[in-house]
Amino acid sequence: MIIQKSKGKTIATEVPCGVEFKMIGKTMFGLEEILADELRACGAKDIELLTRAVSFVGDMRVLYRANYTCRTALAILKPFAEFEANDDQELYDNVYKIKWEKMLDVDGTFMIDSTTSGEVFTHSYYAALKTKDAICDRMRRMFNRRPSIDTENADFKINLHIVDNHVTLLLNSSGESLHKRGYRQGVGVAPINEVLAAGMIKLAGWKCDCNFYDPMCGSGTLLIEAAMMANNIPAQYYRHENFAFKRWGEFNIAEWKSVKEQEDRKIGSGDFDCEIWGNDIDMGVLKQAEQNLQYTKLHKDVMLYHGSFEDQEPPEGRTLIVTNPPYGERIKVEDLNNLYTKLGDTFKNLYGERCEVWLITSDFEAMKHIGLHPSKKIQLYNGALDCRLLKFELYSGSKKTKMED
Repeated sequence: MIIQKSKGKTIATEVPCGVEFKMIGKTMFGLEEILADELRACGAKDIELLTRAVSFVGDMRVLYRANYTCRTALAILKPFAEFEANDDQELYDNVYKIKWEKMLDVDGTFMIDSTTSGEVFTHSYYAALKTKDAICDRMRRMFNRRPSIDTENADFKINLHIVDNHVTLLLNSSGESLHKRGYRQGVGVAPINEVLAAGMIKLAGWKCDCNFYDPMCGSGTLLIEAAMMANNIPAQYYRHENFAFKRWGEFNIAEWKSVKEQEDRKIGSGDFDCEIWGNDIDMGVLKQAEQNLQYTKLHKDVMLYHGSFEDQEPPEGRTLIVTNPPYGERIKVEDLNNLYTKLGDTFKNLYGERCEVWLITSDFEAMKHIGLHPSKKIQLYNGALDCRLLKFELYSGSKKTKMED
């Protein structure tokens, strides 16, 4: 939609093919710059970093490509209306004026995801309820019936974003969150979010030019994300194309197929000639990792090993180690401290200077027991957990000796 304002009113009109418009890419805290780089590669323009989001400009082909390829995007949103509202009634009135009958199917379903900040609208749920009432009332007036609400798998997902008295309505073009890649056939107790996993690998600076190793791989999310990068497999290749934009009136199936075919032709086109390894002490989750790898047909690209990380050496040659160890949610604190001590000892004594380690944790006390000074700390969130992604540069001998050399 193109946003048009006239005397305080907002009119939503369809975007002609090829016309550029503003979009918002949602991501996780700390991954904004990574997503901006991915969007730039999709052809996005006028990129601006926000908190947990990136705004940009592009046409429908950019929207299709961003949904299909961006590994650190949770959703691609398309703003279609904005206005000011100073109370609940003004919010209702402005939402009611929008020509929802041109956007929604009266026999379809919709949902509203609401975020509010400021002193005007302090309850996001109530703001969403007033918005829902306005939409349903207008549709009922037009058709004598209204669309249904579906909070799980709605045909149209509408984002309501309010800052003070400024209201923006956006259509979610992705549908189900883009972290749901579609490749998980089996998962452990606490699998890492796929977007976070991809973001960690990209923050670590992996260029697919060295080995990749996860000594605590669980059900294999970090390994699969790395293998997809190494093989140029689009982020949503296994998603079965369940995108919300395919239900839009302006959806162009020929343009979508063209974008998808362009990206799919890149699969396997790289010259990755290194190794991807995973290790875990839990045979149950390793079997889940193998199941996931079999589903993605990446089982020949990733080697899995069973055993304690202290006993498993990483691949020969230069190796990037990225791992997500336990945070203490399911084991005792004293055991966790001991685990992190063993991690640090293994990093120092077994891996050596050919390896670089990146580790994420939310247990700031336990991470002190690693016994190494991180050269970089990046704040990230794993769900609601405040985490740090730590970088450890390993040396043979002391760092001082290495610097003098």
